[in-house]
Amino acid sequence: MTGGELLDELEAQERRLVFDRFDEQTAWDLGVALRDAGLAAQLPIAISIRRNGQELFHAALPGASADNDGWLARKSAVVDRYGRSSLRVGEEFRVNGGSFDEDSRLDVGTYAAHGGAFPILLRGTGCIGTVAVSGLPQLEDHRLVVETLSAMLGG
Repeated sequence: MTGGELLDELEAQERRLVFDRFDEQTAWDLGVALRDAGLAAQLPIAISIRRNGQELFHAALPGASADNDGWLARKSAVVDRYGRSSLRVGEEFRVNGGSFDEDSRLDVGTYAAHGGAFPILLRGTGCIGTVAVSGLPQLEDHRLVVETLSAMLGG
C-alpha cells in the first residue's frame, strides 16, 4: 500500500468511526473490549481512554511497562492537538516528504505521531478525546484500536 493509499484509508476510518454519544459507560465498554482482545491474544499492551483531558479508562496487560504509559500520553497528545489519529498525522508528514519529529516543531518528548491513538469523534461535535494502545508495532496498535471501534460501532 502506498503512502497515499494508507492516508486515504486512515481518513475513511475517521469518517466512519463516529459515536452518537460517549460517556463513562461507553469508555468502560470500549476499554473492556480492548482489554479482552489484548488478553485473548496475549498482547503486552497498555490502554488509555480519555475524554476532554480526563482519563476514563486505563489498563496495563502482562508485559506492558511504564514506557507504554509514556507512549500513550505522547500519541494521545498528537490526537488532542490535531483531532486526527496519531498514525494519520505521522503519515501526512511522510506523504508530504517530511518527518513529524523534525518538521512539526513540537517537542518529541510530549508528542509522538506513531500509530495507536485514535480520536473519539462525536457526531455533530468532533474530537472529544482519545482511545490509545501501546505495546505493539505502530500499525498493529492502530489496527487493534480500529478493529475494536469498528466492532463496537458496527462500522
